[in-house]
Amino acid sequence: MRGLLLRQQHMHIGPYPLVNNLIVAPMAGVTDRPFRMLCKRFGAGHAVSEMITADSSMRSHQKTLQRANFEGELAPVSAQIAGSDPELLAAAARHNVAHGAQIIDINMGCPVKKVCNKLAGSALLQNEDLVAKILHAVVRAVDVPVTLKTRLGFANGEENIMRVAKIAEEAGIAALAIHGRTREDMYLGHARYALIAQVKQSIQIPVIANGDIDSPQKAALVLKETGADAIMIGRAAQGRPWIFREIAHYLASGELLPPPEVVEVRDVLLGHLDDLYAFYGEYSGCRIARKHIAWYSKGLRGSNEFRQAMYAQESTAGQADTTRQYFDGLLTLGERLQYEDMSKQKENHNESGDL
Repeated sequence: MRGLLLRQQHMHIGPYPLVNNLIVAPMAGVTDRPFRMLCKRFGAGHAVSEMITADSSMRSHQKTLQRANFEGELAPVSAQIAGSDPELLAAAARHNVAHGAQIIDINMGCPVKKVCNKLAGSALLQNEDLVAKILHAVVRAVDVPVTLKTRLGFANGEENIMRVAKIAEEAGIAALAIHGRTREDMYLGHARYALIAQVKQSIQIPVIANGDIDSPQKAALVLKETGADAIMIGRAAQGRPWIFREIAHYLASGELLPPPEVVEVRDVLLGHLDDLYAFYGEYSGCRIARKHIAWYSKGLRGSNEFRQAMYAQESTAGQADTTRQYFDGLLTLGERLQYEDMSKQKENHNESGDL
């Protein structure tokens, strides 16, 4: 087990060495700057931003400005862009580099309708010529590494990731992240890793495996089955940013860490809330924080009643106080987190997908 991590921990994206091979997947509405910074503090070697539209008319919108806010973030900073027009994507890449991005990631993996209906995200996999034009245009547009996030293909039975991977390598893509599902799969069923392994054997650029990695043991299994240079963790990190610490420890030692202490989780969550409130402001911060608090508490004793009380709070102060009281109450049950039903803890995995 030790060799797995040590062999791959010095993965580079272009000139940037990663501290390890554990990467935070980009997730719409989740991987904002506070969440990325928190995951990095818990040992994630890299994190990719939420999807930023290539539509230049949206750049002054508050949501776009927040998604492209990288102030104080640990390097290397990666901005994910989405769209279907090669020149607009090239311009978006230049714009984000000018505003602090050190790596540009291209979204060809998002399966949601509102993205695919614009022939962006995983819908692009239906047109390999357009894929090539986009990748070449973006790589030529900037002097920083360009990475690609994609899926096995658009439809089951028509998986074309092998050809897309070759196109990416020829275009100068610096690393390729592959979710082990097609667009047709959305987030149903189970991720498939055999094709990721084939891609890894067929190209020279780093390959990152993504999909259903929700435990240290699964992380080790996926690294072994795919031979990938790194793994990308998305939904399993929601409300559980310490998963990166758990995986890193297991890959290095073969041992599982005990569940985190309630006091640590309470303080981490309250710190996360403070960062969200500062980043989004009173009104939006209170509302955006609700889903994070729900993820942190999923599967814990009395969490349903707690969430109802928390949702009723209309101020950040009331929300934080209710959250503090709930976790202080958990301390009466023991020093460490105790999940009543681990399946409850994993329900959140179907609520928000990676891009």
